Amino acid sequence: MADNVAEESAGLPALAVTAAVGAVVLLLVLLCGVGQGKGQQEEEKTAEEKNSKVKKQPRKAKPKPAPKQRPGAHTFSHTLLSTSLKGHSGRVMGLDFSNNAKYLATCAEDRTVRIWSLKDWKDKEHKSVQVNVELDHATSVKFSPDNRAFIVALYNGNTIRVFRIGRKDEGTGIHVSALEQDFPQKSIKDIVGLGISSNGKFMMTAFADTSIYVWNTKPGGEVLATIDTHQMENYHAAVSPCGRFIGCSGFTPDVKVWEVSFTKGGEFNQVSRAFELKGHSSGVYSFDFNVDSSRMVSVSKDGTWRLWDTNIEYEKGQEASLLSKGDLHSSAQCMVAMAPNGSSFAIAQGYDISLYSSETGQEEEKFSDVHAEPVTAVAFDLGSKYLVSAGDKHVRVLHNTVGYRALLHDLQHKLKTTQSTAYKERLKEQIKETEDALKSIVGEEKGEKDKKDKENSKKKGK
Repeated sequence: MADNVAEESAGLPALAVTAAVGAVVLLLVLLCGVGQGKGQQEEEKTAEEKNSKVKKQPRKAKPKPAPKQRPGAHTFSHTLLSTSLKGHSGRVMGLDFSNNAKYLATCAEDRTVRIWSLKDWKDKEHKSVQVNVELDHATSVKFSPDNRAFIVALYNGNTIRVFRIGRKDEGTGIHVSALEQDFPQKSIKDIVGLGISSNGKFMMTAFADTSIYVWNTKPGGEVLATIDTHQMENYHAAVSPCGRFIGCSGFTPDVKVWEVSFTKGGEFNQVSRAFELKGHSSGVYSFDFNVDSSRMVSVSKDGTWRLWDTNIEYEKGQEASLLSKGDLHSSAQCMVAMAPNGSSFAIAQGYDISLYSSETGQEEEKFSDVHAEPVTAVAFDLGSKYLVSAGDKHVRVLHNTVGYRALLHDLQHKLKTTQSTAYKERLKEQIKETEDALKSIVGEEKGEKDKKDKENSKKKGK
């Protein structure tokens, strides 16, 4: 028994040592775990801080991929091509006509805006004044109603930059920008819509989320109202030429239209829902108004275009009605522009542009491979006689024969209904001028066609 007690006494130190070692090991494991957890928390905190900084960063994280170009040297010719405006060294992104019908403004990725004089479009050389867009480039441009300023949407800054009009250039007579100012940034998303009301009371910017900002036109950029479109994503937005409405389309199949109202004293009142264009079955890529907002046209992912009668009493609940509709060449992304007089509209898809008659709904002309890169902008001049497009570094100016014919038809109708002798004489003069212009264009078109036919027949003969 004594021997057993001795053996147990001898084993006690060994057990104590083992227990002590185990405790030390456990303590080390716990310390490592705490250290690792703390380090992980610090890493997560650092990551969160970095992400918050990225979110506040106004510049794009990734530049837009360059569009695919047609292989080889690109040339475009068509019997209705009036001229090509050359001067930009980068892709032209936006264009707009001045309200006095004298100038065209174009903005490009070369960080410039050019203002062209329309009076020399028939000449071989085309005069323009270049305005630099410092540290950024513009994606769209709009003239002010009084033609004393223009605004651009900045690609990196995601905001409006205002260029005030100053002195005249002696060589061209075109006004030159003298002062510039940036409005406060409201979103890091791309600007998908830019506009100024024709009464000069407000401006609009729409972003690629669901937000639209309505600004006053005074220096400093005060926000009058914000609109949540509930579109999930805005695709396109515009101010109507009459200056009353803001329209927006996006992921949902409707075009939403709001009225911007002011008091009799000229103070901002409110932005209220006016009406919607309902009928498409998928998101609406683009839409446009005619000059008095009595007509609208829209193009959709569902592969169709629709022409609408918007001359309605929406205050009494009257809805826009469908006048006509048709199929697009594909359901690919596209844009649409309507002639101010409502006579025609143009749809651009990829590299091609189609010209439609609003009266018949028929495709009257198709211009293929107009630009070396996909079309970025289309617009009609105020007289509805020219269709202008951008897509590469050149601007194409095309004759709108549909517009000429519609104008001629309208003048002839007025001549039959008017009772005033003096007005009849003026109408007759206008009819003759329009007929002569149309004959000149059609004659040139026929001459070019005959020339090509002769060339083809010679080649076949060889």
